[in-house]
Amino acid sequence: MRAFVFPGQGAQVVGMGRELAEAYPAARAVFAEVDEALGENLSDLVWNGDIETLTLTQNAQPALMATSVAAFRALEAEGFGIGDADFVAGHSLGEYSALCAAGALSLADTARLLRLRGQAMQEAVPVGQGAMAAVLGLDFAAVDQIARDAAEGEVCQAANDNDPGQVVISGHKAAVERAAVLAKERGAKRALMLPVSAPFHSALMQPAAAVMAEALAAVEIAAPAVPLVANVRAEPVSEPGAIRRLLVEQVTGAVRWRESVEFLAGAGVTEFWEIGAGKALSGMIKRIARDAVVKNVGAPADIAALRA
Repeated sequence: MRAFVFPGQGAQVVGMGRELAEAYPAARAVFAEVDEALGENLSDLVWNGDIETLTLTQNAQPALMATSVAAFRALEAEGFGIGDADFVAGHSLGEYSALCAAGALSLADTARLLRLRGQAMQEAVPVGQGAMAAVLGLDFAAVDQIARDAAEGEVCQAANDNDPGQVVISGHKAAVERAAVLAKERGAKRALMLPVSAPFHSALMQPAAAVMAEALAAVEIAAPAVPLVANVRAEPVSEPGAIRRLLVEQVTGAVRWRESVEFLAGAGVTEFWEIGAGKALSGMIKRIARDAVVKNVGAPADIAALRA
């Protein structure tokens, strides 16, 4: 069995998807449609811009989705399709890429939703008030307790359960800094403050969740061609109403990536294709499901290797 998985924020690099667009008309068409949906030349920023502007949340989210869907369309052009997967999953914004690839969301709607999501997440908390940190070397339960102990009346919570030794915490800046110190005292190998502009996947994102609830209510969502293993539940979902609710919950809820991969492996998935920019998910998957085969689909050479 096989799962197609789609990366989230942090995988962005200037130039991503350019080779795909040059080699595959179907991939080029994805970037053109996203540009049209947003009413701007996002593809020029992706291919020729500066990394600081690309990394802005409102740009990175639709740009990473466009790159993932372009890679998926290139796969389709070579005879691979959604029927070659038994499940889809995505890390945070990657969930939108997964739903688009699986036919649950149109490409134009996905682009507009992610632009709005990025803007709403950025505006939910004034710059400098929130923070995130990656804790390495402790499991989720330990980091979850550290976050609770460090909160002291502020928001501090485990936000991303990425793999057995990497958990990200999110919340008020002072609380996250306290948690980082406490994590080292309790045996963490490292606790690194992350260069992000907002405390994603924390209760501080509630204003953004409200914006997304309204936006998602106005968008048509179809049943995906294969089940989505949802971030906040770590279990498969196909019913459009449930998908809509979980996408709202996802804004403030934890990304349960480790559990999602464990579910997939337990369901019989032995092969994971990471579709889009970077290889961040591949590293996590190998640390969770050590026997799994992981393949990357981000450039024409990757697709040629699959075809061979």
